[in-house]
Amino acid sequence: MIDNKSNASNNPIPTSVIDPHIMEYLIVRQLNAAVRAGAAIMKIYKGDTDYDISLKSDLTPITIADRLAHNTIKSELGETRIPILSEEGRQMRYDERCNWELFWLVDPLDGTVEFIKGNNEFTVNIALMQNNRCVSAIIFVPYHNKMYIAVRGRGAWVMNGVAPDEGADYSYAQIEEKMEALPLADAAHKHYRVAVSRSHQTEETHSHIDGLKADHPDIEIIEQGSSYKFCLLAEGTVDYYIRTTQTSEWDTAAGELILAEAGGSTLSYPEGEPLLYNKESLYNPWFVARR
Repeated sequence: MIDNKSNASNNPIPTSVIDPHIMEYLIVRQLNAAVRAGAAIMKIYKGDTDYDISLKSDLTPITIADRLAHNTIKSELGETRIPILSEEGRQMRYDERCNWELFWLVDPLDGTVEFIKGNNEFTVNIALMQNNRCVSAIIFVPYHNKMYIAVRGRGAWVMNGVAPDEGADYSYAQIEEKMEALPLADAAHKHYRVAVSRSHQTEETHSHIDGLKADHPDIEIIEQGSSYKFCLLAEGTVDYYIRTTQTSEWDTAAGELILAEAGGSTLSYPEGEPLLYNKESLYNPWFVARR
């Protein structure tokens, strides 16, 4: 089983929660699903195919890449016989999902706006949820060939050189061999770095940052799309992330665990409460994440 290779908690996942061998099997499925979905996304991103952009009921855009990534993940994770709650899947009623003990929480293409803009800032997010807490997390950044992994109580890691591959079939041993513990040892930087959404900023975002400048007059603003912001925090290359616009549970579940296992935290803003999952409404409150 994955060892404690980072500065995260030394408390292992109790075997009564998920058997370690089963967890290894699920992580393999989770990672290969993300890599295959990344291949479907990049085929559209780098090809001549029309994006087939339309608007969903909440007026956010969806493309053919979102749909293809969803279908790829559904096919791979469907074999686990664990239910899937996906941004692009059938909208599950609360009374249908409220008693799920174990489920996949998926955003097949996080950062669709950035995908459409062509700025490379999009991810594949897959979280395994048990009793409405993320217990294993995958964020794949297909353009940058980077894979982020976390297991609750075990640590967080990054794998470099993971290329999108429609036939991805990593074994557990291959995954362990490529992992580097988070936070990164060489992530030190001079200025205090604050991440903000590239496409979703508000007056409250800017006001909050102005307040931070009292303690950090040398603040450096990092504009970044998608859940990749959580990964940068987990690496230690960014210090703080403020979000004052709408996000959904599949936008944060995987990233929150990766950051937590690297020693950081995510709390609602301004209340300072933990984020909750599998609520009747799948929208998050505003939040602050820090390393």
